[in-house]
Amino acid sequence: MAADISLQHAPVSPEFFNKFVNDDFRLTDEQVAFFHENGYLSGVKILEDEQVEMLREELEKFFDSNHDGRDLWYEYHTNESATPDTVLFHALGAWRVGPGFHDILWAPAFVKAAEQLLDGQVRFWHDQLFCKPSNHGGVVAWHQDYSYWTRTKPMAHLTCWIGLDDADRDNGCVQYVPGSHKWDLLPITGLAGDMDAIQEVLTPEQWEQFQHPVPAELKKGEATFHHPLTVHGSFANCTDRPRRATVINAFRDGVCSDSDDVLLVGVPPIAKGAKMEGQFFPLLSKT
Repeated sequence: MAADISLQHAPVSPEFFNKFVNDDFRLTDEQVAFFHENGYLSGVKILEDEQVEMLREELEKFFDSNHDGRDLWYEYHTNESATPDTVLFHALGAWRVGPGFHDILWAPAFVKAAEQLLDGQVRFWHDQLFCKPSNHGGVVAWHQDYSYWTRTKPMAHLTCWIGLDDADRDNGCVQYVPGSHKWDLLPITGLAGDMDAIQEVLTPEQWEQFQHPVPAELKKGEATFHHPLTVHGSFANCTDRPRRATVINAFRDGVCSDSDDVLLVGVPPIAKGAKMEGQFFPLLSKT
């Protein structure tokens, strides 16, 4: 059985972590203002090319459903799509299994940007892998992240989507509805399969705004950040290139559990009203 790296609340792989460039990672005032106005910010460099390659090597092992550490995932879907013709590999918990995916949580460019956008110290919530193989990679339907996270409060969350490949419209990059973070929370309409389902829950005014999504085209190693209410999704990968990504979900220190039930599969419950902290929700900011 593989060791659970979530017990370590600091980088564990010098050969990965030491490759971060020593630089000033602060977002500009203009970038922060853009995020608050539009609900997203794209084109933030997080990883160097050599780190991307190291993560790709770790990821390749995860595609084998019998890999060492299989029991440590919160969720694991070789294909979350309803059909084998549209594959969406989706898994939560890579930070517990792969040293690189663990250490990326402490990436200086991610942590500094998250502190600025959340206006405070940052804790880890959970990670995700979203991978679309070439030629038949499936969709991620339009949704708001917080609709899946209402078991926590207050809503002081942030999502960082990091490309492990160049991502563009053709291979299914993330697309955003600017300003949708100012909408109320929408009902869940499904994560994989139906790009049209969201129409059923939008007002006429929201539907009009929805007509103009913006694709966040990225180079590998670059990231987008988005607000927990920002409506986003991604279309199918119809190219001969893969579209692989890792996602870090974080929240401002002080967010509490809003449920006595299990928050993540395999994680002991945190009593309703108690602060989210401990082994599975490490503080990423420097104290």
